[in-house]
Amino acid sequence: MSKKARTSGQRTHWQMVAHDLKVNRTIYLLAIPMLVYYILFKYVPMYGVTLAFKEYKFLDGILGSPWATPWYKYFKQFVTGRWFVITVKNTFLLSLLDFIFGFPAPIIFALLLNEIRSTPFRRTVQTITYMPHFISVVVVCGMIVQFCATKGLFNSIISFFTGREGKNLLMQTSWFRPVYIGSGIWKGIGWNSILYIAAIHGIDQSQYEAAKIDGAGRFAQALFITIPCMAPTIIIKLIFRMGDMMSIGFEKVFLLQNDATLQVSEVISTYTYKTGLKGMKYSLSTAINLFDTIINLALLLTANALARKFSETSLF
Repeated sequence: MSKKARTSGQRTHWQMVAHDLKVNRTIYLLAIPMLVYYILFKYVPMYGVTLAFKEYKFLDGILGSPWATPWYKYFKQFVTGRWFVITVKNTFLLSLLDFIFGFPAPIIFALLLNEIRSTPFRRTVQTITYMPHFISVVVVCGMIVQFCATKGLFNSIISFFTGREGKNLLMQTSWFRPVYIGSGIWKGIGWNSILYIAAIHGIDQSQYEAAKIDGAGRFAQALFITIPCMAPTIIIKLIFRMGDMMSIGFEKVFLLQNDATLQVSEVISTYTYKTGLKGMKYSLSTAINLFDTIINLALLLTANALARKFSETSLF
């Protein structure tokens, strides 16, 4: 191709770009705040990751602080520390329990909701289950603390059926995980089911009609039509969930934990906060957070690779 032809092609390309910007200028203007937000608060702060490899000094700043020797100093300090096994174990167990009980909960709820034939009743149930999502985490944790108190709602119910005197449930290590997982399901089951309900509504109704002609009941229709048609949505949500496997929400755990339950409630996010902001060990806390991020990235890539291998749905 001649130089003149290439130049002509480039001009044509940029003319198309200019035309697209002119025609869709309103859409691009709406995208600007989002782009600015992600650049300022997501991409620019990424440079702070270098703290994990530096002997950070407040007065010298990130650029002026010397590099740590060896470069893995703070990673080794975390891995060999007394809280490494505890925090990783607690983070993994909470994530695993939330995955086992919390992930399928909105799927099952969406399937059950689809079987309700009364439209007013279905909408009422949906509205009621959506409400907890809009309650602040701080308020939810305050409610949980009150319900789990010695004379709270949960202990009153337990005492009514067993006759035993109640104890503060959040002060007992055996109760922290069930309370955390159960409250999470209650808060998110309605909101998280929206995507699955939308997927169900998008299924071709002729498939159900054909199944009815063949004599399939409601359970068979759900098993062989609804769930397979929901599979792409479930797989995508599953991949994203695996990418957050080692990321437990900091606020809720921090607000519910206490000194009596630290052995089962201290997770990587709360330990990072206490190490960095309370202990002022910024390099160590950055290394801990980077360690957590690398594990999540590995799990995300693994889940995506398995989904691509065994199904037709994947992120990339």
